[in-house]
Amino acid sequence: MSTLPIYPWRLAPDGLATRRQLRALGLRPGGQDVVAQLERPRRRRGPLVAYLYRIDRARPVRPMTTGRAVALAKANAARRWCPTCRHDAGYVIPASLGTCTPCAYPEAQRAA
Repeated sequence: MSTLPIYPWRLAPDGLATRRQLRALGLRPGGQDVVAQLERPRRRRGPLVAYLYRIDRARPVRPMTTGRAVALAKANAARRWCPTCRHDAGYVIPASLGTCTPCAYPEAQRAA
């Protein structure tokens, strides 16, 4: 059983925010613990849960440095290369396929 306060969807008190809301404010949780949670009911499954953090304890988002930007660009470029045909697919290759679409479905290319 949870010891966190649980609030219904859209009824959280002022001063609390989700990670996305903090990010929209230019903030991050900054190592603080979750203080409450929101629950949104669903019809056939368990409720959706969003964790809440205190806004006054949140810290500013760290700025993007040149080194971080270069590393991020390299990581994204690596996700575009097909390991089978070794070409840039022009899009991020889905993890479910593991290759570009023409390599994953070669029969579709022959039919066209």
